[in-house]
Amino acid sequence: MQETGLRNGAFGADKFGLKNLKTVHWNLGAPQLYQHSLTAGEAVLSAEGALCADTGEFTGRSPKDKFTVRDATTDKNMWWAGNQSITSEQFAALYADFLKHAEGMTLYAQDLYGGADPSFQIKTRVFTELAWHSLFIRTLLIRPEAQALKDFVPELTIIDLPSFRADPKRHGVRSENVVAIDFARKIVLIGGSYYAGEMKKSVFTTLNYYLPAKGVLPMHCSANVGPKGDTAIFFGLSGTGKTTLSADPNRTLIGDDEHGWGSDGVFNFEGGCYAKCIKLSKEAEPQIFAASSRFGAVLENVVLDENTRVPDFDDGSKTENTRSAYPLDFIPNASRTGRAGQPKNVVMLAADAFGVLPPIAKLSPAQAMYHFLSGYTAKVAGTERGLGNEPQPEFSTCFGSPFLPLDPSVYGNMLRELIAKHNVDCWLVNTGWTGGKYGTGSRMPIKVTRALLTAALDGSLRNVEFRTDKYFGFAVPTALPGVPSEILNPVNTWKDKAEFDKTARALVGMFQKNFAKFEAQVDAEVRAAAPDLKLAAE
Repeated sequence: MQETGLRNGAFGADKFGLKNLKTVHWNLGAPQLYQHSLTAGEAVLSAEGALCADTGEFTGRSPKDKFTVRDATTDKNMWWAGNQSITSEQFAALYADFLKHAEGMTLYAQDLYGGADPSFQIKTRVFTELAWHSLFIRTLLIRPEAQALKDFVPELTIIDLPSFRADPKRHGVRSENVVAIDFARKIVLIGGSYYAGEMKKSVFTTLNYYLPAKGVLPMHCSANVGPKGDTAIFFGLSGTGKTTLSADPNRTLIGDDEHGWGSDGVFNFEGGCYAKCIKLSKEAEPQIFAASSRFGAVLENVVLDENTRVPDFDDGSKTENTRSAYPLDFIPNASRTGRAGQPKNVVMLAADAFGVLPPIAKLSPAQAMYHFLSGYTAKVAGTERGLGNEPQPEFSTCFGSPFLPLDPSVYGNMLRELIAKHNVDCWLVNTGWTGGKYGTGSRMPIKVTRALLTAALDGSLRNVEFRTDKYFGFAVPTALPGVPSEILNPVNTWKDKAEFDKTARALVGMFQKNFAKFEAQVDAEVRAAAPDLKLAAE
C-alpha cells in the first residue's frame, strides 16, 4: 500500500480495519485535492476557480436512511421517537462489508477537529472514496496545525464510500443508501450517496449526543458577534437564512451552521461554511458570492455555462439545494478563533409558507422554549430527498430534528436555563412570505429583515411600541424607522382579510397539534406560551 501526506505512522488506516488498499492520501490540501479530483473526472473548474461537482441522484440529505446502533447504552439514552435503530450485529455486518468494499481502492484521509473549544472538540478522521469529498470535509471541519498531525489519534472515524450499496435484508436498513452510527465505537459509515453534506451532519449528530452531559448545548444555528462583544445566535433550518443573516459586514462571523453554548460562551463546531446558493447574487449577498467565486470553494450541483463555465446561480434545474462550501476565512470579517462570549440575543428563523407570521416578534423565555421545541419553518425544495418544488410546512423540533440523538426536552431545558441565566433577548423572525401564502404572496424583503435584525441586535428595538399578536400572543413592534408599517402587521399586507384570519387560525391549530407530544414534558408556563384560538376569537 502506498501512502502520501502528513500522518501519524503509528495509527494508520489499519487501526480501523482497512486493509489491501491501493493508496491512502493523508491530509492533502486544496491544490493536491483539486488535481486528484480533476484527473479522476470527479469535478470540473468554474471560470473563477471553484471546484464544481454533481451529486447525482441524491442532492440532499436522506434522513430516512440514517440509523443508529441500539445497544445497552443507547437503548436508554436515545430519542427513539426521532431516530431509527439497527442492531449491533447488523452494524457489524455493514462494517465488515464496508471494509471489504474498500479493498483495492485509493482512499483520501483527513484528520480534523469537530469543535473550536479544545475542552469539547472531538478528533475526527474521515476516509473518503472521492478527492472532492475529502476537500469538502477538510473545508467544513477545523484543520489542525501540521505539527499536530504527526501524533493524531482519532476519537471519531467516518468512512464515506458513495459506490457502496447496502443490503436492506443483511444490514437492517431501508435502501441501498445508508448512514449508520455506532456511538459506542464512535464510527460512522456512509454509503450510496454522493451528497457530501451527510459527512458534516454526522459529526454534528455525534456532538449532539455527547455534549449535553458536559454542560454544553449543541445548536443548529449560525452566530456572530458585534463590535461591543454582543454575541447573537440564529436558529433555523436550511434555507431560512442562517448563513445569509449571520454574514453581516458590521459584525464578526463566528460560524454559519453548528455551535455549542456552554459556561464560557459560544463556540463553532466547524471551520467552514455551507451556504445554499440558489439565486445567489453579488448585490444581495456580496460576501457569500465572493467566497463562492474563488479557488478553494466547492460548488455542488451548480449549473455552469457550457462555454464560459461561469456559474448560473439562478438555475435550479438540477436541484433547488445548490450549495457552496468554503473555508470560514473566505469571509473577511470571520472570527479566527471560532469562539465568542455569552449571547445577548437569540433569533429563531422561520420561513413561514403561510404568510401570517410577522417579520419579527419578541419572545418571553417561555415562548422561546415553546418555539424552540416547535421548530416551525417551511422545508425548502431539495434540502431533503423526496420534496417537491414547493415549500412544505414543517415542525422540526429544536430546529434540527434529524440531528437529535437525545430527547428534545434535554436541549429545550438547557436553552431555557441559559436564556434565563444570561438574560438573553429572544426573537422570532419570519424570512418566509408576506402579502399572502406561498403562491400568492412574495418572499419577505431581505432589506426589511436586515433592518429589523439590526435594530434588535443593537438594542434599539427594545424601545419601540409593541402590540400583542392576537393569534400567537407574542410582542410585535408597531413601527420602526425605515420599515413600511404595514409589513409589521401581516394582515395589512393581505387583500383578503377573512382569508388571512382563516389561514392564521389554521396555522395556530397546527402549532397546537404538533406541540401535544411535548406538553407532558414542559411546565405550565411553557404550555401557556402556546398560541391560543380563544384569544384570536376576541
